[in-house]
Amino acid sequence: MAETFSLRLRDGTVRAFPRPTLMGILNATPDSFFDGDPQQNKALLLARLDRMVHEGVALVDLGGESTRPGATPVPLLTELDRVIPLLRHARKEYPGLLISIDTTKAAVADAALQEGADLINDTSAGEDSEGLLFESCARAGCPLILMHRNGRPDSMQDNPVYGDVVAEVCAALAGRARLAQAAGIRRDRIVLDPGIGFGKLEAHNLALLRGLPALKALGYPVLVGASMKRVVGDLTGRPTAERLPGTLGLHLAASLLGADLLRLHEPWAMKDALIAFRALIPQEV
Repeated sequence: MAETFSLRLRDGTVRAFPRPTLMGILNATPDSFFDGDPQQNKALLLARLDRMVHEGVALVDLGGESTRPGATPVPLLTELDRVIPLLRHARKEYPGLLISIDTTKAAVADAALQEGADLINDTSAGEDSEGLLFESCARAGCPLILMHRNGRPDSMQDNPVYGDVVAEVCAALAGRARLAQAAGIRRDRIVLDPGIGFGKLEAHNLALLRGLPALKALGYPVLVGASMKRVVGDLTGRPTAERLPGTLGLHLAASLLGADLLRLHEPWAMKDALIAFRALIPQEV
């Protein structure tokens, strides 16, 4: 199993990342399913960011619109007001930090890239912007994460149906990657995400995690984000606030199956789990 994966960054350099690389989640939203803050407490957000950086997380994903099941879209200006000040702070205080922006809107991507964002994480794989976000990333020379989503957040969990979920998700993501490349995004700037919990039931999510080698075979780095999600609750019977141990278990297994990036609410816990695991089985992850 390879110890690193590569991604071409905005400055044109090809950077080798250890695998798995941990991506910390920072939601500037009032309604995210795990860490949404109805009071929009900026001090708590900044403290969370500071802890991630000082725990050694090299990549943080900032989001201003919840994509949880049942969520409704927010206006463009609202999303910008949530994301851009936080991005400016992070860019100023932590110049070496890689910053991803979790958005489906081309206008948000454009504004964030002008403020120095490094990556865009699109949970619609370019569909919501009808390809305009592809053009934004191509102009900026920006890496792009393409996630599979079956339906829209407000209705995606209403009885999703697949024949062969692994084959269908692989085919869909391969198609979106081809469209992104046709829009001018280099192949070595594309990351794929199977979209755990985005229009999938427990059996679908588990099949996709077991099927990560098939997604890896497409030849792109792969991101997995199952942090605190319903699939963890389905497996453990735990409420959202008590799903950290199950989250670590799923992500460790995903690493063994080929995941390159792990997107987590509590990345420091995953870091410790990997350290302990590697102490016994260093050749496996």
